[in-house]
Amino acid sequence: MVVLAGLGAWFLSAPRPAFSQDQAGLFEGGDAARGRIVFAMGDCASCHASPGQPDRLRLGGGMTLAGPVGFFRPPNISPHPVDGIGRWQGVDLANALMSGVSPDGRHYYPALPYVAYARMQPGDVADLMAYLRTLPPVSGRPPDHDVPFPFTIRRAIGFWKLLFLDRTPIEADSSRDASWNRGRYLVEALGHCVECHGTRNLAGSVKSSTRYAGGPDQEGTGFIPNITPTGIGHWSRDDLVELLTSGRTPDGRRVASSMADVVINTASLPLSDRQAIADYVLSLPARPTPHP
Repeated sequence: MVVLAGLGAWFLSAPRPAFSQDQAGLFEGGDAARGRIVFAMGDCASCHASPGQPDRLRLGGGMTLAGPVGFFRPPNISPHPVDGIGRWQGVDLANALMSGVSPDGRHYYPALPYVAYARMQPGDVADLMAYLRTLPPVSGRPPDHDVPFPFTIRRAIGFWKLLFLDRTPIEADSSRDASWNRGRYLVEALGHCVECHGTRNLAGSVKSSTRYAGGPDQEGTGFIPNITPTGIGHWSRDDLVELLTSGRTPDGRRVASSMADVVINTASLPLSDRQAIADYVLSLPARPTPHP
């Protein structure tokens, strides 16, 4: 029985790529111009840009992300053929983003927000890959993650995924207009906004009761604000668009910390996308702010 239980656990925790090589064509031939928008909304540069230099498109990785179980260092995702992802196919990127599985068949830690990216549209992955291939190759690989045992056992992430990874595509809501539906997709999938604006349970997943209601910064440096009507119910659409453009709040303050970096990205989006984000965020249900 112990052997059978072990075999069952090994099977259940196995990395399961969302796409097979037979589907590789779905992720080739993308549009790099559209991919630039996906790149910005996905906040890719904020984690993968090489630290200590000003070019946000040099994606050598290496910054340190502090978390409750250790320190994570985003990898090189430049098109360098050895140190980056220059030899990847589009389907490899799709499996990384939409199922948290590496090309060599290992689980990625959910420090990569694939819980949100899992709901991306395949066409956006193809466009993103096309854009990444236009960027400069950067040599060098960052140091490994620094996490203690037993979190070094990546196979265990498979059980976490069984509980918390939902690959269900985001379907358009016919009762809402096109802007709201676009905003929902940008916020829930590409932007992974709830990954910061929510409080996590002991397993490291966002509690459904705190979605967008704020929570402790994952790096332990403050408290992320509530962006439901409880926190910003007095804001107008123009107020939120202004924040996404300049980082300025209605009371004249400017966002700081990781949100300042997010604004660099959202400011480069088309105005219609910033308006769509505002439409969706302002429609969120009110939730009480968790205690810091």
